[in-house]
Amino acid sequence: MGDPVVALLGGGGYAELVAVPAAQTLPAPDGVDLVDAGALPEAVCTAWTNLVDTARLQPGDRVLVLGGSGGIGVVAVQLARALGAVVITTAGGPERCARVRELGADHVIDHRDGDVVRAVLEATDGRGVDVVLDVLGGPALRDNVRMLADGGRLVSIGLQQGRRGELDLGELMAKRASVTGTMLRSRTTEEKAAILAAVREHVWPMVADGRLRPVVHARVPLADADDALRLMEHGAAFGKVLLVP
Repeated sequence: MGDPVVALLGGGGYAELVAVPAAQTLPAPDGVDLVDAGALPEAVCTAWTNLVDTARLQPGDRVLVLGGSGGIGVVAVQLARALGAVVITTAGGPERCARVRELGADHVIDHRDGDVVRAVLEATDGRGVDVVLDVLGGPALRDNVRMLADGGRLVSIGLQQGRRGELDLGELMAKRASVTGTMLRSRTTEEKAAILAAVREHVWPMVADGRLRPVVHARVPLADADDALRLMEHGAAFGKVLLVP
């Protein structure tokens, strides 16, 4: 009672007070401003469970994080790097690419300036990547499979560009690859508690020693939540936008 915590909400975060199952809380990390720490729980839980539990990321694996400058991407890049992967990511424009590279990405591709598929294959000597973490959704499905290595794993976690896409089953089968779609919010309280326990054990030490840090684009007053949403809709935010009561 009284200890500062951060939490993984089931929804309803636009509020001054929220009720959360105790197992979905984490102690506020040392050395991180409490408000900035609010940028971590959902992004860290999403990145951890999808990279580790679903994609089975191993040290030395080549991972492509699509949207490395987004709220999930900035955490996924840092986490994959800390886990020993070779990290390839995308961002829009030279400035955002440079900032993502500072987070630890080995290769950053400007998706506004060229063919992402070709750039990924060039960066991997034609082999492709072992893991794709995708926030774009259906329209990116075909290209994502093209970028997979033999035995590669595509994990779809977002629908920014739509729900439907085209999949070449022959290519997927030839590569013995897999496509998995996941959503954190729809998981049970017990599943969320298990993810939080793993994050506390494995990721919170990375926050403590500086290998992973929150990336906050802006703090916006709760009353101006519509301004925060516009930042996200226009792709202007780098990292997280926080609503502050």
